[in-house]
Amino acid sequence: MPRVARELKPIEVKRLTKPGMHAVGGVIGLVLQISPNSQSRHWIYRTTIGGKRRHIGLGSFPTVTLAMARQLAREAYLSIRNGQNPIEERKAATSALVAAEKRGLTFANAMEKYLAIKLAEFDNEKHRKQWGATLDKYAIPALGEMLVADIQVQDVRRALEPIWTNKTETASRLRGRIEAVLSWATVAGHREGDNPARWKGNLSEMLPKPSKLAKVKHQPALALDDAAAWFTDLRQREGTGARSLEFLALTASRSGEIRGATWDEIDFDAGLWVIPADRMKMSREHRVPLTGDATAMLKSLPRLVGSPYVFPAAKGGMISDMTISAVMRRQGFIDAHSGRTAVPHGLRSTFRDWAAERTDYPRDMAEIALAHNVGSEVERAYRRGDMVEKRRSMMTAWGKFLRGEQGQKVVGIRG
Repeated sequence: MPRVARELKPIEVKRLTKPGMHAVGGVIGLVLQISPNSQSRHWIYRTTIGGKRRHIGLGSFPTVTLAMARQLAREAYLSIRNGQNPIEERKAATSALVAAEKRGLTFANAMEKYLAIKLAEFDNEKHRKQWGATLDKYAIPALGEMLVADIQVQDVRRALEPIWTNKTETASRLRGRIEAVLSWATVAGHREGDNPARWKGNLSEMLPKPSKLAKVKHQPALALDDAAAWFTDLRQREGTGARSLEFLALTASRSGEIRGATWDEIDFDAGLWVIPADRMKMSREHRVPLTGDATAMLKSLPRLVGSPYVFPAAKGGMISDMTISAVMRRQGFIDAHSGRTAVPHGLRSTFRDWAAERTDYPRDMAEIALAHNVGSEVERAYRRGDMVEKRRSMMTAWGKFLRGEQGQKVVGIRG
C-alpha cells in the first residue's frame, strides 16, 4: 500500500524549491513537479489506468492552486474508479473544442485567411486589389457574418443575383472567388460537404448561363479612316496627357504601361523600351521597338527632377488613367459601331485592324506587338525570339499610317 504523504499547507508548497517531484498529500499520487532550473512548477497526478502507470497533468502552479489541484486529482480518481480514462476524455474534449472553433469561422474571417495566402500569387497590384474589392463589395454584405459551415447554395445565390444580369462578368468572377474561399474552408476543416458556390450541376440550375447574358463590349475604337485626322489633331495639343496618348498610339501599348513608364526602361542606344514583367498583364517582360517618331518625341520631353516617370504628374507621381482618357474624349472622335467616343484602349483595336486589313504583316507579329499570348503553351515555351526588329519595321509603317503618309497596302517583310 503506497505511503500517505503529509498534507502540506499552501505556504509550504510555495516554499518548495528543490527540483524533482514533491508529494503534497490530500490525494494519494498528487505531486508538484519542479523543473531542474526551478523556473516552472506543474501539478501531476500519478496513477494507474488499465494496469499501466500514467501521469496526468493538472496545470501549472500557482495558476492552479493547491486546493484546485487536489480537487482535480479527486475527480480523476473517481473517473478512473468508474472505468473511464480521464486522459482520453481530455483529448476528446480538446478535439471537440478545436472542431467547434473551426466550425465557428465566419465567411469574412475565412476570406481574410484565404486572401493572405492567395494574394501572394499575384505580381500585379491591380489584380490583388480587384480580388479583395470584389468580395468586400458583393460577398461580405450577404455572407460576411455567416459561419462558413452554415452557408448553403441559396445563400450564395442571394449574393450573386443582384448583379448577375447587369454585371455578369463581375458576378461570374465573384462566384469563382466565393467558391475558392469556401473550398479553402473545407480543406482547412471549417466546413463539410459540397461547395455551394460550385457552378456545374449546382448554381447552373438556378442562374442563367453567363454566356447567354454577357454581350462582349468592345472598347470604342478609332476608325481606320479617321486615324490620320485624329493623330494630326493630337499632335497639335499640348500637355503630358497629349504626349502620353501620342506615345501610346505609336507603341500600341496599354494605358497602364504608358503611365508607369520610367526613364530607366528606355534604351535609346538600342531603340527599345523594355517593360519589366511585374508591369505587364501577362507577367512577362515585353520589349517595344522605338521608331524614329517615338524616339524623337521622347527626347523632346522635359524631365521632372526627382521623378522617374517619363510622363509624370505635376507633383512627380504617376499620372492618372483619366489624364490620358480626357484628351481623347475632348477630341470627340466617334466609334461608328457603338456610337460612343473612342477611348485610348480602343487604339489597340485600331492597330490590330490596320495590321489585318491594310498590311500583309503576319498575324503573330501583330499579336506579339500587343503583348498577347501567341500559340499554345508548348509553342510559347519553344519560341525564343519576339520578332523585335521585324516589329520595328511594322511599327514604323504604323507611324506613317497615323501621319497619313501610307495610303496603299503595306507588304510585311517575311523571312
